[in-house]
Amino acid sequence: MNRRIRGAVAAALAVTAVWALAACDSGPDRGTPRSQGSTGPAVVAPGKPGEPARRISPAEASRLLPDDKPNAADFTYAQMMIVHHRQALTMTALAPQRAASTQVKKLAERIAAAQQPEIGAMEGWLKSNGGPREQSGHDHHTMPGMATEEQLAELTKAKGAAFDALFLKLMITHHEGAVTMAAEVLGQGNNVLVEEMANDVIAQQTAEINRMRSM
Repeated sequence: MNRRIRGAVAAALAVTAVWALAACDSGPDRGTPRSQGSTGPAVVAPGKPGEPARRISPAEASRLLPDDKPNAADFTYAQMMIVHHRQALTMTALAPQRAASTQVKKLAERIAAAQQPEIGAMEGWLKSNGGPREQSGHDHHTMPGMATEEQLAELTKAKGAAFDALFLKLMITHHEGAVTMAAEVLGQGNNVLVEEMANDVIAQQTAEINRMRSM
């Protein structure tokens, strides 16, 4: 099922379930709609185009919800993006003492403020889904946009205008890599929460790339 259609179906079922439970919550004396053979409130499920909605049991509704069980691509994305974000934090931590431009310092502060919580969200997602998975054929050297050890050493030694120029160059490349990774999981992953996190990365980091290019 198309991911957008799947999300729409899930949202529609969730909304109608809430409506049914809120509107008719106290059993037969208050008109609670019940599906045949069910002891709980019915859920109003939207029909196909041209067909009326129908009342089904909560158990039937749960079976109609799309399966968004995480797959290998979801786990790979979360685990690798945590590493990717941590490198960005390593780079931004240098800015307060080494950057000359106030704009660069503020940019680094914004990046750190956004990516630290994202790391926490991805770590929480991994914990909720059974923890990290062994990665096959992936390491941080293969992640798009990652700075090399030599580049990080050069950035650590740079100061003033030289730091600003190198920081922007490396961070633009770093953000472009994150956008690439996010776009890949949108096509290969299966979990709705990972999809939402990837969309956030694309939106936020694309905007920052444009901002950095104008600096």
